[in-house]
Amino acid sequence: MSQPNITLYTTQTPNGIKISIALEELGLPYKVEKIDISKNTQKEEYVSDLMKWLTTAAYIKATKMRWFLEINPNGRIPALTDTFTDGQTIRLFESGSILQYLVERYDPDHKISYPAGTREYYETNNWLFFQNAGVGPMQGQANHFGRYAPERIEYGVNRYVNETRRLYRVLDDHLAKSKSGYLVGDRATIADISHWGWVAAAGWAGVDIEEFPNLKAWEERMAARPALEKGRHVPSPHTIKELLKDKAAVEKRCCASSGVGPSGYEGGREEQNLNPDSVSMLVGKLMISEN
Repeated sequence: MSQPNITLYTTQTPNGIKISIALEELGLPYKVEKIDISKNTQKEEYVSDLMKWLTTAAYIKATKMRWFLEINPNGRIPALTDTFTDGQTIRLFESGSILQYLVERYDPDHKISYPAGTREYYETNNWLFFQNAGVGPMQGQANHFGRYAPERIEYGVNRYVNETRRLYRVLDDHLAKSKSGYLVGDRATIADISHWGWVAAAGWAGVDIEEFPNLKAWEERMAARPALEKGRHVPSPHTIKELLKDKAAVEKRCCASSGVGPSGYEGGREEQNLNPDSVSMLVGKLMISEN
């Protein structure tokens, strides 16, 4: 196995921490490039432009971060570079693609994967894509309509919260039949890692994890893993689990980021447009993270 030369481009999101957790599980050395848009704000109008455009790629161009588009043309995190077997740099984006690359190249002992061609290998792909195509997009929309939209649209909130709950029920029912307590076979895999950051933030999307006892037990089982504990705090502290324990703090943070209070009160809109921290949080949750 060749020596890795990995750089992870990330920020603190459920998708971003998938990769740092996997890297820690595999014990691989890696460098971190934090994509923190608040630190790249050079002029006030860039913040205003960001709120109008609502595209990470547009903001990257406006703030002279075009170099990142050479790594990911879609301008989102996570992304990863490494030295490939031919000695040239390989550029990877989309969390599922990155996870598959890491285990195919750097997990010969199958710590968090199964050998190619086995039943478990294909079942891992089932659940990996279930998260990428289902849980992530639906829960992301639940976050948007419930926490970040400038006005509360009940149809949007109910549509995506209920769809997220449906997907959680699929996971809960599956885990009820799992002898190991993991999604596939006898070990935690990239499929489990892919789901964890989203499930840990269920309350932020308006989903009560207590409805899903098997999924809750799985989340706690995963959280007890030393590599996950280390990887979840890359590139900055992962605080959502602690935040969700305090409902008042959740609503305060919600209002600060969106200007919409728990009863639909629209306050703090002007401050939002001028506050780089609020912009950073908004983009981190809505746009800079991929499916």
